[in-house]
Amino acid sequence: MQLSTKHLLGIKDLQKSDIESILTTAKQFKEVLQRPIKKVPSLRDTTIVNLFYENSTRTRISFELAEKRLSADTINFSSSASSVSKGESLLDTVNNILSMKVDMVVMRHSASGAPHFLAKHIPAAIINAGDGINEHPTQALLDAFSIVERLGNLEGKKIVLIGDIMHSRVALSNIYLLKKMGAEIMVAGPPTLIPKHITEALGVKVEYNLKKALQWCDVANVLRIQLERQNQVLFSSLREYNLAYGVNKKLLDSLNKEIVIMHPGPINRGVEIDSDVADSNQSIILQQVENGVAIRMAVLYLLSDKSVSN
Repeated sequence: MQLSTKHLLGIKDLQKSDIESILTTAKQFKEVLQRPIKKVPSLRDTTIVNLFYENSTRTRISFELAEKRLSADTINFSSSASSVSKGESLLDTVNNILSMKVDMVVMRHSASGAPHFLAKHIPAAIINAGDGINEHPTQALLDAFSIVERLGNLEGKKIVLIGDIMHSRVALSNIYLLKKMGAEIMVAGPPTLIPKHITEALGVKVEYNLKKALQWCDVANVLRIQLERQNQVLFSSLREYNLAYGVNKKLLDSLNKEIVIMHPGPINRGVEIDSDVADSNQSIILQQVENGVAIRMAVLYLLSDKSVSN
């Protein structure tokens, strides 16, 4: 099983068959993770460097764990976003990576397009762990995997992305993936947090009324407000946001059906989602975290030379 691309820079570049291959392989690796010994020698003698120029806890730990489960050799490099610019410092990084003879690079960067820049300059396989407000492909893949686990498939499913669509790379990757897999997509939130021409550009429905959006969907993926990426005030207060767009149990109970609740994390409890929803039986948030390791194992394996030779 092999992907049509050497790198995972974004869902936009993947074919439907690539997504299906990743989800199938992740299912096999999830079975490995249920065993008493959770390690396989699939990437032995493969060197992977984790380049995180932006703060991350869940994604970074998930990738590191995936690499260890595959028996890869890992090198961790981190730098605060303020000390790194996209110009010379990235070129310096390129030269350092070349001298280390690494096979794969997992990269998170605050500048959109940084992994694409790296992919043009080094022979290693590049995996985008989030670039600016562009894409976060492995998050979309684990979200899709989690939906398939709960609902059986993606074809024809109605999925709403709620919240800060404007600044969310998770939203963009999810939209690309879900459209390729035949799902219907809606975005919901305040008008100031939804791009003006998103329907024309990406072919998604837009809804500003949260209850109507929840009534429409099978799955609600609730997104965090990205305050760190907003350079102007886009809503009055977090309390006002919670009153208008916070997902709470009372609201879910008022629907005439049960929907699946997701969140890519980290959760701002009491802002975009209340604890009684995040911790409920409708929520698959913890399954998303668990599935992240299996998905990242699948991506690393399928992009490695090892998958080609097997």
